[in-house]
Amino acid sequence: MLKRKKKKLEEMNASSMADIAFLLLIFFLVTTTMDVDKGLLVLLPPYSEEPPPETKENQRNVLDILVNSRDQLLVKGELTEVRDLKDMAIKHVNNRGANPKYSDSPQEAVMSLKSDRGTSYNIYITVQNELKAAYNQMRNEYAKQKFGLAYEDLSKEDQKTVREEYPLKISEAEPEDFTGEGG
Repeated sequence: MLKRKKKKLEEMNASSMADIAFLLLIFFLVTTTMDVDKGLLVLLPPYSEEPPPETKENQRNVLDILVNSRDQLLVKGELTEVRDLKDMAIKHVNNRGANPKYSDSPQEAVMSLKSDRGTSYNIYITVQNELKAAYNQMRNEYAKQKFGLAYEDLSKEDQKTVREEYPLKISEAEPEDFTGEGG
């Protein structure tokens, strides 16, 4: 009988496997995108220790908006529905000194938003959206009146002119626990 020679199995050279795995890891790290959480884009004014002087003239230009823990809205001390906030904001800003309860001019008008710690996120965002919608509507109407185009269709320079006429001034106070207001 003939003896068969057993063939030796050749071993695979695995020395370059670590390099390949490292290159694949680098490739996936470079090509993968990470989702970034987005929040509200709000430009905060510089911090000041001194409170602004409160005079009747200054108070006239401020539209006080309070949201309590029951998601009820008080505008200038009166219970108001959220759906009416946009029209009230427009009336306040566009007053131009006609009614002593509202602002002197769009440049002087300020929306002062204060909420209770128990205010729901949904109502807070809804109030923010209503205020911004009011400004968007006023800016759009002014742009059509002055330039004959919608605000979005204007050049950057013309948009700046419209924003100077209707600057978005929303003052947000630190949430706190209201007392005596149903909250």
